[in-house]
Amino acid sequence: MNVSDILENEYSGHFGTYLKQAGDGKLIEELEISLHEFIRFVQNIPMDKFDYRYAEGKWTIKEIIQHVIDTERIFAYRALCFSRNDKTPLPSFEEQDYADNTDANSRHLQDLLMELSAVRHSNLLFYKSLSDEQLKRIGTASGNQISVRALGFIMIGHQKHHQKVFEERYL
Repeated sequence: MNVSDILENEYSGHFGTYLKQAGDGKLIEELEISLHEFIRFVQNIPMDKFDYRYAEGKWTIKEIIQHVIDTERIFAYRALCFSRNDKTPLPSFEEQDYADNTDANSRHLQDLLMELSAVRHSNLLFYKSLSDEQLKRIGTASGNQISVRALGFIMIGHQKHHQKVFEERYL
């Protein structure tokens, strides 16, 4: 399954940006490849940049990596619920509240990257376990309809979005 297989009724408009950034490879392959590309990219960032903020109130690179981890966990929980045919509408989350309640800047970079890798590998195993029917299931999160397979590609696109932000605003 590729991102081009996802129908417009499987996601709300604002997630289209992340879907476009996910590329058009197969979901399982892109989940794995994008993780390795991101880790390699981050490991090549100069050490003095990890605590840098390009403007007042903006997150550091470490805080953004933590944000990517937290967001992927939330997307994975949504995918789990919907794949199991849970029809309970799920709430949105306030990303700034999450960022304000981490200690990302005091963490070692390798610990952040290991955590990201563990979360992604868990999600890879989860997505590999799903049938085509489960991947196409749709649930409600943040008041919007979204499919399990769209959430997988959104994880990839969200990560790639932040890598692009690193390139454009931090390096």
